[in-house]
This record gives sequence, C-alpha cells and structure tokens, in this order.
Amino acid sequence: MSALKARVTNDMKLAMKAKDKAALKAVRMILGAIKQREVDERIELDDAQVLTVIQKMVKQRKDSISQFKDAGRTDLVDVEEAELVIINNYMPAQLSEEEVSVAVDKAIADSGASSMQDMGKLMGLLKSQLDGKADMGVISGLIRSKLS
Repeated sequence: MSALKARVTNDMKLAMKAKDKAALKAVRMILGAIKQREVDERIELDDAQVLTVIQKMVKQRKDSISQFKDAGRTDLVDVEEAELVIINNYMPAQLSEEEVSVAVDKAIADSGASSMQDMGKLMGLLKSQLDGKADMGVISGLIRSKLS
C-alpha cells in the first residue's frame, strides 16, 4: 500500500473516531476513487498514481464550484469548498506564481522554444517537473503569454 493511501485510510479512521461527518465524507470519496481506479486497472496504485487521482478530484471540485457560483447555488458552493479544503491536505505544497514563471522561463531556455508550435514540447517538459505542484492551466497560460 502506498504511503499516501495509508495516510488517507488512517485519516478516515480518525474522522470516524472524531465523528467528523464532513471530513469522513471527503476522505471516503478519496478512498472510493482510489479503489475504483485500482479495480478498473487491476493494479495497486503507487503514490504518484494516487496523487493523480487526488489531482483529478481537486479539478472536479474547482469546476463544480465555478458552475455552482454561476447558478447562484451558494449552499452547494459551501459543500464543495469544504471538500476541496480536505482534499487539498493530500496535495504537495503548491508553487507560487513566481516559482512557476521561473520554471517556465528555464524550460523555454533549455528547449530553445521560440513559437507556439513548441508548446507541446514545453508542456511535456514542465508536466514531468511540476506535476502536482502547480496547476497545468496556469502553466499553459504562462507559456502562451511568453511565446506569443
């Protein structure tokens, strides 16, 4: 069992003992998503794969929050934001915009990228370096602004 999955399982037990329904619900959703992927692929996930599942959940929550805000459903926004806070506890520390900008500049210099045609190459380089530490949408926007 990966260390991250073990941490999530332990947090579920702690939430049960503390009778914290909100935390328990969020942690169970994480474990459910992890187990679903393990069953679908017939493998046991390592930490990197568990992190990918958690990143997907964070992205889903952010999308839901924006859609609920547009629809004026503040009750659902509050629920999603509470889940997002709990899910973010399992994400690695996020890089600041300045750190991401420096990494993008370095990747552009290292790869010799000069136009938007090199965007795919840059995204591949940066995904391996910054995966989980920065939002790939932000990285994409930075690359677009620097190459155009």
